[in-house]
Amino acid sequence: MEHSQFLRSEMLLGSESTNRLCESRVILFGLGGVGSYTAEALARAGVGSITVVDSDCVAPTNLNRQLCALHSTLEMKKTEVIKRRILDINPDCRVTAIDKFYLPENSAEFGLGDYDYIADAIDTVSAKLDLAVKAQKFGVPIISCMGTGNKLDPSLFKISDISKTSTCPLCKVMRYELRKRGVRKLNVVWSPEEPMKPADTPENTGRRATPGSLPFVPGTAGLMMAGKIILDLSGR
Repeated sequence: MEHSQFLRSEMLLGSESTNRLCESRVILFGLGGVGSYTAEALARAGVGSITVVDSDCVAPTNLNRQLCALHSTLEMKKTEVIKRRILDINPDCRVTAIDKFYLPENSAEFGLGDYDYIADAIDTVSAKLDLAVKAQKFGVPIISCMGTGNKLDPSLFKISDISKTSTCPLCKVMRYELRKRGVRKLNVVWSPEEPMKPADTPENTGRRATPGSLPFVPGTAGLMMAGKIILDLSGR
């Protein structure tokens, strides 16, 4: 690792904490508007080993909010784009790209117990719940991002235990289902802002409406999630 690259971080964290980050292993699920910013911050802070998991390719509708989305990366796998970006930031980072959709049925393939931290930035409730269950089973710290769509105010985001959340529809579902599964605690990034009703678009003709999004809302949540991980791993 090039020492000078992380000098500004070391000025705040100290050399011992910076070395801890270099030796840490994080697995990140989801590389969209939240997860792409989480990956960016983890790489720039000097996390030594990052595994990124996503099954999607970059689409034009991603351009308004995702770091992996450029006209030059359209139709490319998000995992490959983010892996290349992380290595361009820190060539010494050990990056693993897994182009898969996480499901309870294939969870054993990810070796979750081998990591120092799990970051959940995916949308599927069943997958989010299973990650929380597996994190508790293996004793691995986890942070999960709740809903960021249809929201306008990034200043309202906070990090707390899931039991302290309110308003957010996804939080409500997660609280109920986690209790049923015996998960006692889960750190989450969430906002009490009431979701807006998005305007009708060609995407919203089906039964399940696609949420509206802005670049600064999911990005803020992603950076907050990375901040929690970095400070925890560094012992701050």
